[in-house]
Amino acid sequence: MECLGEPGQIRFNLENRLPPPSAMSPRTSSFSLFSILCLLASQLPPTAAASEEWPRWRGPEGKGVVSNAPPIDPSGGDGLEVLWTQPVGGGYAGVTVAEGRVYTMDRQGETPKVTERILCFEAESGEPLWTHSWAADYEELEYGSGPRASVTIHDQLAYAIGANGNLFCLDAASGEVKWSIDPIAKLGAVRPKWGFAASPVIWEDTVIVPLGIPDGGGVVAFDRRSGEERWRSSSDPAGYATPVFTRSAEGEDRMVLWTPKHVQLLNPDGGAVLWEFPYEITYGVAIATPLVRDGIVFVSSYWHGARALQLADGKQIWEDEMLRGLMSCPLYLDGTVYLLERENGFIASELSTGKKLWDDGHLLTPANRNPQANLVHLGDTDQVLVLNANGELIHATLGADGIAEHWREQLTGKTWAHPGFDNSRIYARDDRRLVAAKLPRIREP
Repeated sequence: MECLGEPGQIRFNLENRLPPPSAMSPRTSSFSLFSILCLLASQLPPTAAASEEWPRWRGPEGKGVVSNAPPIDPSGGDGLEVLWTQPVGGGYAGVTVAEGRVYTMDRQGETPKVTERILCFEAESGEPLWTHSWAADYEELEYGSGPRASVTIHDQLAYAIGANGNLFCLDAASGEVKWSIDPIAKLGAVRPKWGFAASPVIWEDTVIVPLGIPDGGGVVAFDRRSGEERWRSSSDPAGYATPVFTRSAEGEDRMVLWTPKHVQLLNPDGGAVLWEFPYEITYGVAIATPLVRDGIVFVSSYWHGARALQLADGKQIWEDEMLRGLMSCPLYLDGTVYLLERENGFIASELSTGKKLWDDGHLLTPANRNPQANLVHLGDTDQVLVLNANGELIHATLGADGIAEHWREQLTGKTWAHPGFDNSRIYARDDRRLVAAKLPRIREP
């Protein structure tokens, strides 16, 4: 079975910039330090305190929310304007965008002996900036289209993991390798059936990745600058879901890890497992990123349905064996969780109770044994953008009774890959090309 695309990420850059130095002179020199800081703060948009880029899997906070989204024209306007395209190879890695650069990963060559690559392009023009490649063995790797995880950008460094677990830290601008490790060869990591897919996540001065090392190394934290191991935790095999950071009701930092055997809550500072909920998954398909909102941890699997757990202690709140998601990550808005379910398409349910509100009957993405679509919430509105498995980009509004589609347009070929965003641009890929296109924005009167 041929598969195209991946689970990925999104970003919108700030449009407002600080004024040039000339705009603050000559009187600026007579300001007190406090006055200068106030002036600078007044020039920043309300969300500038947090990065508006999409430098990691599912955005700055990993929630699939574009907090500074431009106003999208519900009529579709003149449609998507393709700005540039670049050839890429196969892969499920999504697109990340940071500091004017676009990143993804791909595969070159024929299985089983292939080459995996990290690719970096200039966001404005699409010009290739750098490539880093290494040999990979895809023997016995099903769905061998290419790498799965997204490139994570943080503090001018890029972190990437291949389908076989090859972990790299590179200079984000030049591609120079700062450190790397082969966890299978060096640490005894065990590759999941469908390859390593969880994207690296940054916590303070560490980078954390699920590696499935037996006897206590299910997840490992490395010093993000040197690559030195800081801690390892969990005795579970590696799943495919990217870990999620959150805070307890008391304000304590926590990390949710979904493995093929448990949902676990960890302290990200040292890896201590605070609680675990038994949830053994057929074929280990713990894939979609857990949703953590309103003190609830929500996960959904293809074979065993959904579970909602209390963040505080891991106790089950509700379950629904028929709410069966796969790869598409759940989305949250105003107490409602939206999930692509294999039998009914997109489903809206109350997060607190599991009560079903509606389904779309496979309107947004075609019914399939492995249904997929990437859904992103646009800021504080009830609007979403959806890139479905056929490569169609859809603009829609979520409502109490269903989803209202405004427009859809072909953007890529068949894909499972999550797109990235930058201002009014979208970056998306399939197994042949990376595309940059301009979204139809509402025109100023």
